[in-house]
Amino acid sequence: MGTDKAIIDSLRLELRRGTLVLSVLSRTDEPKYGYALVQSLLEKGVPIDPNTLYPLLRRLETQGLLISEWETSGPKPRKYYRRTELGTEIYKELRNEWNQMAGAMELLMKEES
Repeated sequence: MGTDKAIIDSLRLELRRGTLVLSVLSRTDEPKYGYALVQSLLEKGVPIDPNTLYPLLRRLETQGLLISEWETSGPKPRKYYRRTELGTEIYKELRNEWNQMAGAMELLMKEES
């Protein structure tokens, strides 16, 4: 039984990783700082560890999909991230791809019933 759980946990993690980019891009249409992004995703049922989020944000920024700006006027400096035009285009394409894949998976799973 322990092996089954390990396999399921591994496959679940693999499945989740494939959705994190889409999840982050979906929440960055308006500027958000890291903790607010973690909370926003959690509220929508997508928990993400900060140790996963911050490297992902840096990678998306390097790819030109996000830009960041420091806000230093408050009591604590915060780095805000938001989608670029390219990020919005990529997000729309990925969202369409997701919708097609989710629809196909739904059909496959209905057929098994």
